[in-house]
Amino acid sequence: MNAPQRLGLYGAGLAALFVAAFVVAGAVVPESSVAAWSASAEDEAADGAEMEGMAGMDEQPAEAGPTPVRGLSLEQDGLLLSPVTVPDEVGEEGVLSFTITSADGEAVTGFETEHDKKLHLIVVRSDGDLFRHVHPTMSADGVWSIPWTWDEAGTYRVFTDFVPEETGENVTLSRTVDVAGRLSPEPATSVSAKDTTGGYTATLTGDLSASGDSMLTATITKDGEPVTDLEPYLGAYGHLVALREGDLAYLHVHPEGDEPAPGSLSGPDVTFMTEAPTPGRYLLYLDFKVDGDVHTARFVLDTTRRG
Repeated sequence: MNAPQRLGLYGAGLAALFVAAFVVAGAVVPESSVAAWSASAEDEAADGAEMEGMAGMDEQPAEAGPTPVRGLSLEQDGLLLSPVTVPDEVGEEGVLSFTITSADGEAVTGFETEHDKKLHLIVVRSDGDLFRHVHPTMSADGVWSIPWTWDEAGTYRVFTDFVPEETGENVTLSRTVDVAGRLSPEPATSVSAKDTTGGYTATLTGDLSASGDSMLTATITKDGEPVTDLEPYLGAYGHLVALREGDLAYLHVHPEGDEPAPGSLSGPDVTFMTEAPTPGRYLLYLDFKVDGDVHTARFVLDTTRRG
């Protein structure tokens, strides 16, 4: 029993004792004094109860934990990514294929549509180079596949991003695959918030925070002029993937604003909301669509801390 509780019970006991004593001694002690002393004892009991309530106010709810790290495991929520079948060598034409299975080993075939697709496949080399974001098709028995050829050797991370119908919760699973061939290591990354691809320049503004939500805005220009004919792509006017340098942990990035109507155009700005799980350096990849063609810009940002 804590101190405030003991004070409350002690005060209440005194009140009862005093009242009983005053009933017996009523002939000696005036009734007005009995009433005053009894009220005083009751006030003490109330003060004890108030102290107990104030002590409870000090017990604040536990703070929310850090942003969960995703995409580093082949298993999540009882779902498993099977071994990924791919061509073994650079230049070899073949198929990339895999299956999502449940805890009992059965192939999962029920997926919700998220960002216009049932499943998003992200493939990137361990150094962050050679990023690809594509959408395989699923057979009736649950095997996902897409034609595939490797351009360069190395170790690659294969991410599958999807929402199973059974839970309605987003899941990101991954495996690594090795591709044989001559490897030319990429130089170390440096911070860059601007990239040019297909004649378009994409500039990323905003701070990537490791201590709260981050608002990032991508601005698309061409020949110095703002691009205002961005087409909807994957349920937005752009799609952003963010990976932590080193282990390639996968960040969930949300486009801001309502989903655009088919045939609508926008630009030059596309805004996203995200949060980095830890301080560090992050690789970001922006897909946007103009005149039916999808372009990918790459950025490198270091996190900032607020407060």
